[in-house]
Amino acid sequence: MDNRSVQRRRTGDVRHLLLLAAAFLTCNSQLLLVDANSWWSLGLTPIQRPEMYIIGAQPLCSQLSGLSQGQRKLCQLYQDHMTYIGDGAKTGIKECQYQFRQRRWNCSTVDNTSVFGRVMQIGSRETAFTYAISAAGVVNAISRACREGELSTCGCSRTARPRDLPRDWLWGGCGDNVYYGKRFAQEFVDAREREKNYPRGSREHARTLMNLHNNEAGRQAVYNLADVACKCHGVSGSCSLKTCWLQLADFRRVGEFLKEKYDSAAAMRIGRKGKLELLDKRFNPPTPEDLVYIDLSPDYCHRNETTGSLGTQGRFCNKTSEGMDGCELMCCGRGYDQFRIYKHERCHCKFHWCCYVKCKRCSTLVDQFVCK
Repeated sequence: MDNRSVQRRRTGDVRHLLLLAAAFLTCNSQLLLVDANSWWSLGLTPIQRPEMYIIGAQPLCSQLSGLSQGQRKLCQLYQDHMTYIGDGAKTGIKECQYQFRQRRWNCSTVDNTSVFGRVMQIGSRETAFTYAISAAGVVNAISRACREGELSTCGCSRTARPRDLPRDWLWGGCGDNVYYGKRFAQEFVDAREREKNYPRGSREHARTLMNLHNNEAGRQAVYNLADVACKCHGVSGSCSLKTCWLQLADFRRVGEFLKEKYDSAAAMRIGRKGKLELLDKRFNPPTPEDLVYIDLSPDYCHRNETTGSLGTQGRFCNKTSEGMDGCELMCCGRGYDQFRIYKHERCHCKFHWCCYVKCKRCSTLVDQFVCK
């Protein structure tokens, strides 16, 4: 065999290997894309109600990205719920961003598919909070939709009358159906985790258990914070009679409650029996209301494509604060730039009879500080 034949053969082998490598990378990238999808994306893309689809249009559930196989089946059975699942996801994302607005990681959304990006691949405290607040958002939205008569499979709350309610107060009205909201949210949100079949005791199995625990913590927060609300009846507001019902807590309270759980979250590891156990046995075991995590958080100081950290460059900071929003901690010791802007606001408002308020427009020079 001459040199030219050998060279052609080697060239053909190289091309074959390159094609195999390209196919392998394509498959892997598709797998990563699938793994990166999340039902949280329903909170970023508006969902049309089923009745808005014209005859012959593509079915609703096939148009929604980020759903697992089980979630897609639930979507087909409960299409009227999907709009409110999206509302719940959106509520959870917004609350997450509010609670972490002064932290290095501020719950930023990076795209409409994975929503929070690669940072959710780390089993950190931040991931624990995100799963919990998202699950809580779904309970909140579905429970309220039941009360408002928007869903075909539920209505007002049927919760039993509280024992400590005075006898002369009526228990009725139309309360938020927290029981149904919690139960449906469990079926939908947990479906993705329950479909996974990782080896018992593996790291992937530990992450699945972590997600399930934090999902339940979020649902428990909404369920336990719901309370009795009452309305007075009587001549001239005498309140001679009261009607009471079960009402959801303001979602800000849920966010604050889960933020406290984030601060006291329990570090866990997978045990020999394939269950999560405390990393430090000196602490009390976590309750179903507590958050748990299995990985340490990155510092979020610098942009890192591997961890998904966006860094804090360009973030505003508070020069006078010694907390996490202070320039020293927020900027990770890199320093900050200072500039001034004019802030416009209404001032010197006066009420004029009848009936309007007239204000002046005042401008003040404000110092702003941005991390380098």
